[in-house]
Amino acid sequence: MEEVKLDVQIRSQIGRQKVKTVREDEDMIPAIVYGLDKDPTPVKFDRRTYEKIRRQHHGEIVFHLNVLEGEKKLRDYSAVVKEEQAEVVSGRIMHVDFKRISLKDKIEVRVPLTATGDPVGVKKDGGSLDHVLWELDVVCLPTNIPEEIKVDVSALGVGDSIHVKDIVLPEGLITKHDPEATVFLVVPPMKDEEPAEIEEGAEPEVIKKAREAGGPADEKPAES
Repeated sequence: MEEVKLDVQIRSQIGRQKVKTVREDEDMIPAIVYGLDKDPTPVKFDRRTYEKIRRQHHGEIVFHLNVLEGEKKLRDYSAVVKEEQAEVVSGRIMHVDFKRISLKDKIEVRVPLTATGDPVGVKKDGGSLDHVLWELDVVCLPTNIPEEIKVDVSALGVGDSIHVKDIVLPEGLITKHDPEATVFLVVPPMKDEEPAEIEEGAEPEVIKKAREAGGPADEKPAES
């Protein structure tokens, strides 16, 4: 995976009201960069640029942050997103935490799992493919992070499943995930329950119970 360049500006606005100005008046996203035993650095960056990057790339992204003060470049380093804070309703990103990393050190990240092929149990037997585990925790060098891990599910019949231990990982990747965790499963088709047929001459259950209790089944309550 290649690094994705992102220009970030040193941010002097600290505090709730000033950060609100960064978001609303400047249309920028406030952030903090930490890690590698260095002091945290408050920064901000263009919202549209960041959202475009997010749309173009799936899964983990390794950023190459160019730290600027106006037009002057102060420094640069590699980083990954550790947390995004977003509005609950709109999903608008409010704040980002970046973690500095070294491209020479392995890191643990989550990679999306996607299915390829049509399971035989779905095509021939009417089953359904149940996607249980959507992301896999992997350990690798930042430059080896795949956008996704594809899993071939075409051989799955009804009742068959694929577990973490069955996945062939790309070279350079290992996982600490539970090897017995289910990733994909083909479940049997749903059966439509037909209403039970009432035999000719059979009494409805309510009437039958009333007569067994010794009372007239068609007795009406007295009018007041």
